[in-house]
Amino acid sequence: MRFNRMLLSTTLVIVALVIQVSVLARLHLPGAVPDLVLLTVLGLALVYGHVGGALIGFGAGLLSDLAPPADHAAGRYALVLCVIGYLAGLAKPETGRLKSATGPMAVVVVAALGATLLYAGVGALVGDDAARHVGLSSLLFTAALYDLLLAPFVVPGVMALARRAENDPLAETNSAGKASDVSSGWLSSGTGLRIGNQRGGLRIKVARSRMAKAGRIKGVKRL
Repeated sequence: MRFNRMLLSTTLVIVALVIQVSVLARLHLPGAVPDLVLLTVLGLALVYGHVGGALIGFGAGLLSDLAPPADHAAGRYALVLCVIGYLAGLAKPETGRLKSATGPMAVVVVAALGATLLYAGVGALVGDDAARHVGLSSLLFTAALYDLLLAPFVVPGVMALARRAENDPLAETNSAGKASDVSSGWLSSGTGLRIGNQRGGLRIKVARSRMAKAGRIKGVKRL
């Protein structure tokens, strides 16, 4: 990952984590807590793809595991967000632009449900049965609802910032289409036109010299 990607992703994840821990977690909403970190990972994964989504998800999950008041084993949420970031990155549009909001909203709902189920499943493997006491169905419903309501205010902004960073001259261009545009633009606006102009000038000079020679030959013959 490029430095600007790492810097932007780290900044957005830290800001999301601080807001989630200090504000959203203290609202005491029924059921789950709105997962601002998850939405940030989804927005970045939809721009950077599955590899970037997996790496960002793992880092964001690890920070969430270590940030107080976390009461579970370190690495548990890192595994969850790593898988979710990878799968969300597979839904990245080929053109890099979203035609409608239906796709991202579907990704948010599936990610909220998948993250809750995966987190509960990993907890069951390590002996944490807290989801049973709270009610898994209630957690699934509230997690999907809260994240879906919060997504329009988070995901588009995160994606816009990520795209702006990608347009930076130092950003890495991954698609062949962008590379072909750059190469064609370079040829059309740079060396190519100059070479073409030089070739055209040489052709005109050669034609003029031939006409001059032909005129001289005709003049000699007339004499």
